[in-house]
Amino acid sequence: MGSQSYQDLIVWQKSIALCVQVYKTCESFPRTEIYGLADQMKRAAVSVPSNIAEGQARQHTKEFLHFISVANGSLAELDTQRIIAESLHYISPENSLQLEQRITEVRKMLYSLANKLKTEN
Repeated sequence: MGSQSYQDLIVWQKSIALCVQVYKTCESFPRTEIYGLADQMKRAAVSVPSNIAEGQARQHTKEFLHFISVANGSLAELDTQRIIAESLHYISPENSLQLEQRITEVRKMLYSLANKLKTEN
């Protein structure tokens, strides 16, 4: 992999930005959702860069691919939760679209990284 650290990975950097946006978005949720949907969204968002970091720190490509898969699963969770939050009018359609675009960007980057890792093996 040419990176010295997971922090060098653009996909990790983009997933951190996504996570920050999710946290800021959840600030406007009703107080009744602090331990509900908001908590689930934050956990899913944190899981993405965390799994990228853990996978990159592993010594084997197969393990990294596993953690990329887990990160993709967390993105799918977050996307589903985004849709629910918009449906409940907790977030605006504009904010939802911004989140969707970031989720899609990170997902594409993860697929690209996984394909690159598979061809290097």
